[in-house]
Amino acid sequence: MGGGIAQVVAASGRRVSLHDSLPGATDRALGAMRTSLEKLVEKGGADPDEVISRIEPVDDFVRADLLIEAAIEDVVVKEEIFRRADEILPRDAVLASNTSSISITKLAAATERPEQVIGMHFFNPVPVLKLVEVVRGLQTSDETTAAVVALAEDLGKVPAEARDFPGFVSNRILMPFLNEAAYALLEGVAEPEAIDTIAKLGFAHPMGPLALADLIGLDTCVAIMEVLHEGLGDPRYAPCPLLRQYVAAGRLGRKSGRGFYEYG
Repeated sequence: MGGGIAQVVAASGRRVSLHDSLPGATDRALGAMRTSLEKLVEKGGADPDEVISRIEPVDDFVRADLLIEAAIEDVVVKEEIFRRADEILPRDAVLASNTSSISITKLAAATERPEQVIGMHFFNPVPVLKLVEVVRGLQTSDETTAAVVALAEDLGKVPAEARDFPGFVSNRILMPFLNEAAYALLEGVAEPEAIDTIAKLGFAHPMGPLALADLIGLDTCVAIMEVLHEGLGDPRYAPCPLLRQYVAAGRLGRKSGRGFYEYG
């Protein structure tokens, strides 16, 4: 997600500093970006070398006008990122999170600039999908919201505003759908291929729920469902036992080579 966001921002003509604490992560991201950009050239996309020349891997936080955080769905990790970014970035910089479930108000509380903290939730794959869910925290200012909405539009995206509730709009709707598909598999209603085919052809979805869960990451799905379950207190958001079992076994989806399906 971070690499996809960096690619879209750089393709708009802006300079990007790309940071990841995991060794080799930025190199892998740049490789994935080049592959993505080369595919998009056939559809009139920007020159890959030109876009990548605007992206600079960095070892730590740098001064910038905007932070877009895309770390794992772990509130402790994200709070520490926002705390450090608040110390390093200029006072007028906006701090945005790509979180798909964690409270923007809670992340803002880790800073001294809650009015400049906002959710900017992109969708995977970022260069292809048009939606950006813009989430206002309790203290997010109108000026910050307007700036982020304008940026999303300038990136060629369609911003849709949501309030700061667990899961916002997208995952509040999506996660029960993925969870119910996992229950259908657990209870032997159908095999994965049949479940996904029914969703694709019956609901005109481009991807079935189990394949989508693999793309998101089953561990990420479980983490989001836990946030929803805790925040809303509704048992329908409790992760299916099969999801928990797969995560415990290391079957995380595409990123681990196996989830509901196996990947090369």
